Amino acid sequence: MILTVDNIITAEELTQLTETLSKGKFIDGQTTAGWHAKLVKHNSQLDTTSPETKTLQNLVIKALERNLLFKLAIQPKHIHSLRFSRYQQDMNYGSHTDNALMGGKQFFRSDVSFTLFLSSPESYEGGELVIEKPEAKLYYKLNPGSIIFYPSTFLHQVAEVKTGTRFVVVGWIQSLIRDTSKREILFDIDTVRRSIFAKEGKSTEFDLLAKTHANLLRQWAE
Repeated sequence: MILTVDNIITAEELTQLTETLSKGKFIDGQTTAGWHAKLVKHNSQLDTTSPETKTLQNLVIKALERNLLFKLAIQPKHIHSLRFSRYQQDMNYGSHTDNALMGGKQFFRSDVSFTLFLSSPESYEGGELVIEKPEAKLYYKLNPGSIIFYPSTFLHQVAEVKTGTRFVVVGWIQSLIRDTSKREILFDIDTVRRSIFAKEGKSTEFDLLAKTHANLLRQWAE
């Protein structure tokens, strides 16, 4: 399931992110790429040793954690490996798949990838996130403060930036439910039961769906 959410951060948080990043120390993005991704990764990233990095990471994580749609659809267990990326003219990230395991001393799975867009689409040309599904390539260039979540199993790329600067936050999530199709089933059931509750209250139909959702979650969660 591919999910986009508008305004997942507040205007104040967006301003804090963009103003801090505009003054930040950036290093070659290849330092955090896998051995094969280094061949196609051409961007820069905020130095993880910078004092502002942890503050910005916590800001984004807290914004995700307070969003109900994110919690229902993704079933997050760990949000990890956040990176603040900058793409300037002629920079791109060629076709690649994300590492299955990430982290330092403690490894986390990458079940779901996300890109939080910080720059106005009109401020740069090119730079689309391209998700390569078997049937077609999907292009995304979202408004600042909007985010896209997608399965980490997909090949994807960032198109070349022709003019301007593209700032984004990228990160990964280890879900309680590692299988994409099972996460979608749980999300669909939860959506329907919440709709029934809003219309009818705690009905027999709601109780049956709530039981089914709980039992599937109990069976599938890791």
